[in-house]
Amino acid sequence: MQSRRGDATTGATTAGEAWQVRIYQEIGAAEARLAIDVIFAELTHRQKAAAIVVADSHGEVVASLRMDGVQFSCVGIATNKAFTAARQREPSGNIGRSIRADGWDIQNLADPRFTGWDGGVPVIVDGETVGAVAVSGLTGEEDVEMAELAAARIRDGGASKG
Repeated sequence: MQSRRGDATTGATTAGEAWQVRIYQEIGAAEARLAIDVIFAELTHRQKAAAIVVADSHGEVVASLRMDGVQFSCVGIATNKAFTAARQREPSGNIGRSIRADGWDIQNLADPRFTGWDGGVPVIVDGETVGAVAVSGLTGEEDVEMAELAAARIRDGGASKG
């Protein structure tokens, strides 16, 4: 996990105004590689393929993989799922269901990258969203299952569950 500086560290400006730095963690290349490897291995075992995207806490892509035979559009969809999950700090499918239940259009979220399709899940460590993992190209349920599998491995520090 990478540590990043947010706002400021304790001190004062020349005008005497107080400020402080917020240190936070986010997914880095090692966690992104772990997520992709976990999903790739499971999908290969199942003889399936998908697009996989891992994003940082801002929803920006850290790493992605389009497995052989997966439609090109799945990469863009997975990217948007990861962006949504990281930015909204909840699964992308929940956003879609909530928006529809409230009678809103997803465009009201003011960014065309937001999507309400299942398959993007935030990675939450110590109560803080550190990034997101998203999968596209399977059923919505399978997309979620694979993304949750990788998110759990990142949360567990890479420890294998089997």
